[in-house]
Amino acid sequence: MSVGAFLGIFALMFLLELPDKTMIATIVMSTRARPASIVRGASAGFVLQMGLAVAAGSLLTLLPVHIKEFIVALLFLGGAGYLLFVPEKQVEAEGEREGLSERPSSRGREILTAFTVIFVGEFGDLTQIQAANFSAKTHQPLEVFIASSLALIAISFVGAYGGKFLQRFVPLAKIRVAGGLIFAGLGVYTLIKAVAG
Repeated sequence: MSVGAFLGIFALMFLLELPDKTMIATIVMSTRARPASIVRGASAGFVLQMGLAVAAGSLLTLLPVHIKEFIVALLFLGGAGYLLFVPEKQVEAEGEREGLSERPSSRGREILTAFTVIFVGEFGDLTQIQAANFSAKTHQPLEVFIASSLALIAISFVGAYGGKFLQRFVPLAKIRVAGGLIFAGLGVYTLIKAVAG
């Protein structure tokens, strides 16, 4: 995988997670517990989810190429639909509700709570689906795992240490639209490739 492709996956995963409910949950949890604990727990939850996603994506590579390409295209288009048509307020409300489960306590308990909130919240989430998608499309699961994990660890830091500040200056709704348009483009491109191939 080229450096450009690696950085592209990192940037897309970062962009996808920025306006997501687990980012909001991370912000809320960091107001109720130590930010360092939230980063540790959330990062561990994200990394484990990316491992599961990449493993699932690797299984997709066992399918015939045309079927795999159609599935990848549908996943891209589904991600685009989610970003473009699920209301931002709904995503924020879900994230706040998940984040409220954090309570000040021992460092270990804070880490475990953050891990649990993120791990459970990411099941079937857009970033998990897209990591599987990238793994199937590139046939390079290790690189996808590393790029995706680093992007989501960066999101943990942003959410825990600067999320409230970021929300004042970057409208999350616009980030969702940008991500949705990027994924719509990737979905259409992959679909055209699948039909033409």
